[in-house]
Amino acid sequence: MPDLLVAIDLQPAFAHPESPWFTPGLEEIACRVERLLPRFQGRTVFTRFVPPERPFGSWIRYYEKWPFALDPAAAWLWSVDTRFAAQRTISSHTFSKWVPELRALVGDGEAVLTGVSTECCVLMTALAAVDDGVPVRVVADACAAKDSKTHEDALALMATRAPQLRITTLAEELRA
Repeated sequence: MPDLLVAIDLQPAFAHPESPWFTPGLEEIACRVERLLPRFQGRTVFTRFVPPERPFGSWIRYYEKWPFALDPAAAWLWSVDTRFAAQRTISSHTFSKWVPELRALVGDGEAVLTGVSTECCVLMTALAAVDDGVPVRVVADACAAKDSKTHEDALALMATRAPQLRITTLAEELRA
């Protein structure tokens, strides 16, 4: 089965400068993901983080820290970027987007990860996929974090999972 491009959480919650979860560089990342779409010829999926209807367990304290996310007026934050609205989408209330539906889409191929945030949802998804026996490529310059040091630290941590997880670049993916 061919590889699957997974664009993680390209949403207003991380792109809009007024959002408490704003991630600088997301606009650049979205443009790079657009460049990758033809390379994966319909083998793409966009994930979106959505808060749970009712927080439970450790999520209760999380949403005590971030109550805006549960406000019905914040619902607009959870849509996928309008440029990608026609793409297949998977929703999850967890940091890791490695849910059964995504696993089924990857099949015997590799998961090629892009998106935000490198140190959270990308990292958690990558490690869960590797733990599930799936080869992963993380496109370093098509991911973003709160700052460049955090981004680089997360990439360095993921690189320690080689050969199951490889760090690549947009240029390498476009040449493949």
